[in-house]
Amino acid sequence: MKKSTFITMMLTTISIVFFALGMCMALIPEWNAFRQGIVFGVIGLILGLLTIIIYRKMTNKAPVEISGRMILTIIVGIFGTLVFGCGMCFTMVWNNMTLGIILGLIGILILLILIPLIKGIED
Repeated sequence: MKKSTFITMMLTTISIVFFALGMCMALIPEWNAFRQGIVFGVIGLILGLLTIIIYRKMTNKAPVEISGRMILTIIVGIFGTLVFGCGMCFTMVWNNMTLGIILGLIGILILLILIPLIKGIED
């Protein structure tokens, strides 16, 4: 295993643990740790962004260039994930199966749009 791959794997794992623990702390009311959860979640996000920067430096890749296509891809990904998540909430939390399944399928279709948006369509 390459050194860059190992370091990236370790940093990614640490950032995901911080983010997940922070979200649990913030969203589970019995824990009474909303503010601390937000801090942990932000630390996880910052570590995740630093992981990307460190990995690109270690592999001698150019910095990520922000373009209109990248911003559109991020917006479509976030929107599709939110719609899919709302469908799951309707199904599991609010016991509204029909609307939940419909929203979940719409979210999946929106996320499927990401494939041609990122990779393109070849003949």
